[in-house]
Amino acid sequence: MAGGGLSGEVKGYTVAVRALCEFTAKQGDLDLRFTPSPTALEGIAGHAVVASRRGERYRAEVTLEGDYGLLHVRGRADGYDPDQNLIEEVKTYRGQFTSIPDNHRHLHWAQLRIYGHLMCEQLDMETVNLALVYFDIGSQQETLLRETRTRAELKAIFEDHCGRFIAWAEQEMRHREARNDALAGMRFPHADFRPGQRQLAEAVFRANAGKRCLLAQAPTGIGKTLGTMFPALKAAPKENIDKLVFLAAKTPGRKLALDAAATLKAGGTIPLRVLELTARDKACEHPDKACHGDACPLARGFYDRLPSARAASLDAPLLDRETLRTIGLEHDVCPYYLGSEMARWSDMVVGDYNYWFDGGAMLYALALERGWKVSVLADEAHNLVSRARGMYSTSLERGSLRAARAVAPPAVQKPLEKVGRAWTEAGKAAPLPYQVLEAIPQKLLDSLQNATSAITEHLAESMADGGLDPALQAFYFDALQFQRLAESFGTHSLFDLTRTDERDTTLAIRNLVPAPFLKPRFEFAHSTTLFSATLSPWHYFADLLGMPEDTAWIDVDSPFVASQLKVEVARGISTRYQHRKSSLVPIADLMARQYADQPGNYLAFFSSFDYLEQAADMLAQRHPEIPAWRQSRRMSEMERTAFLERFTSESRGVGFAVLGGAFGEGIDLPGARLIGAFVATLGLPQINPVNEQLRERLQALFGAGYDYAYLYPGLQKVVQAAGRVIRTEQDQGTVWLIDDRFARPEVLELLPAWWHVEARSSASAP
Repeated sequence: MAGGGLSGEVKGYTVAVRALCEFTAKQGDLDLRFTPSPTALEGIAGHAVVASRRGERYRAEVTLEGDYGLLHVRGRADGYDPDQNLIEEVKTYRGQFTSIPDNHRHLHWAQLRIYGHLMCEQLDMETVNLALVYFDIGSQQETLLRETRTRAELKAIFEDHCGRFIAWAEQEMRHREARNDALAGMRFPHADFRPGQRQLAEAVFRANAGKRCLLAQAPTGIGKTLGTMFPALKAAPKENIDKLVFLAAKTPGRKLALDAAATLKAGGTIPLRVLELTARDKACEHPDKACHGDACPLARGFYDRLPSARAASLDAPLLDRETLRTIGLEHDVCPYYLGSEMARWSDMVVGDYNYWFDGGAMLYALALERGWKVSVLADEAHNLVSRARGMYSTSLERGSLRAARAVAPPAVQKPLEKVGRAWTEAGKAAPLPYQVLEAIPQKLLDSLQNATSAITEHLAESMADGGLDPALQAFYFDALQFQRLAESFGTHSLFDLTRTDERDTTLAIRNLVPAPFLKPRFEFAHSTTLFSATLSPWHYFADLLGMPEDTAWIDVDSPFVASQLKVEVARGISTRYQHRKSSLVPIADLMARQYADQPGNYLAFFSSFDYLEQAADMLAQRHPEIPAWRQSRRMSEMERTAFLERFTSESRGVGFAVLGGAFGEGIDLPGARLIGAFVATLGLPQINPVNEQLRERLQALFGAGYDYAYLYPGLQKVVQAAGRVIRTEQDQGTVWLIDDRFARPEVLELLPAWWHVEARSSASAP
């Protein structure tokens, strides 16, 4: 069984020393004050330096293992010196030794003492010397903490840790067996599958059984969430899948997943632990306080109270955001970090894309560390291309550098000035308002490295004084991210400079093709299913996301028929930018004629807020009798809810929305709540220097620059928006595609096959 560090073997359980100690040895406060920590490469180099200073007989990376009942414990001690009979555990750090949190030291000592026990048993020794070696990356100095322990003492320590852990492990074993038995016998929760839903479910099951990835295009309204979750869980027992990770682009998608999981749990008869992960800023109880025991009451003594909160969490029917909050506050622990802990012990985790696909993805990192076998489901996956591009892009603002220099201490001033000079030099090579450079100047990277190192050293020395000024900290974090992405810079990204005026410029690393970053995620997962109503053409997603060559593809048959949805193209109207002013009157009159012919609720989608406002004003001016309401910029969650609540079975009117925004996908307005939509745009991304660079690069890489950069992303938004109209097999509706380009063959080919599209001039409609 694998969970939180457990893995199943014939003879019992195997657990890593680190995972064992993280469970049993952490105590005291949660302390997340930012401290300058070494990078992974610096840590490896630090360990190598320490080993090089030891004698000839010194052994590095010593593999050790031992048993306690059914528990098999294994790990690697950093070093053993037989001449001193000394086991060393090496930890690298930066700055002040006293800034290392106490809960980290408790963990380090616990690991070292367990290694001591395993070494005594392996070499049949009665005593052993132990040393924690803290190596300062900056000064290259070592601080040693030593002790001598007897074999009996270390055995008692080992048995204490294992005894506390094995009770949990045995509980987990019983849960795993009960879960698998229940999933193996689980039946679909409804009397039958919806049309198309069974086809989708069978494809997902085959993908999991065959350890393959799947791209599944399935119509809106067939129950994709349940149709993917059920077969993935059904495959788990036979495939020995540890966790199902369900990823959603937006909050409504998470809610649908949690509702589907609750349905599958069948009132508690299926012991499935389901966890919702929520962003830290939404789950934080004390946003005005820092995450450490001196500031936040829910961080103080966190690890002392975590065991009881963890145990209580296992009894919850569903660990959604509110339940985590209730349990966290009952036990005086931070709900957000309680959720992070429970990710180790849950069977299904529901969260945002970033938990698996981002560079610092928590679930992906845990899965790698613990060796979990994971099945991934990604809903509304047409969003993944743009979301992943954002995850692997970054920028630096010249104004941010000036703000950092204004508050920087003397030791940091000169390095920041060198960054400014290197920045200016890069700007001279790019005199245009927007310009792409072939490579990131090495001088700029060197100056950023020197500046971040200087800030790191200053931060290490000033932790007791409260850390960095916010302006300096903001630039520091941006610069670190810029450096990280610069290390992997290649043809998948571009480096550009945007000039807003003579003084202000922005340097950006823009990811265009996320494939190199996402490919390892697809390769590691047991199976990944990306599903959406708009995942065609499949090669667009396979190319840009880095899907494996054996990825399966399915286009699920629609349960809907052409007679349910009247799709009309208004050929006499152009919504091109230069024609928008002249399009307003024809669009308003077309809406009015359609409304008069079939009164009811409609959504009208436009390419921008400006266009939306102009069209809504024109409708109000020419046809004031038609009720209308509008999406506004930066609507709150409450305002979005109020917008949707206008669509009732008894109401009538037109809701104006932006294509690709909050109301273009992921909303469900069945029956009379929505009987039609007007889509006054092809949804094509704006033609600007950045998108033109994207087009050129995608043309060079895939030979389909315009389609990949403009046409496919635009029409995906159109089909998503139109998909709001027909939600059930009983629905009837009308969609107006307002632009003459919708009648082009290459555009019609990308519209759903079950649509029957008619083209009319605007004057004769309807």
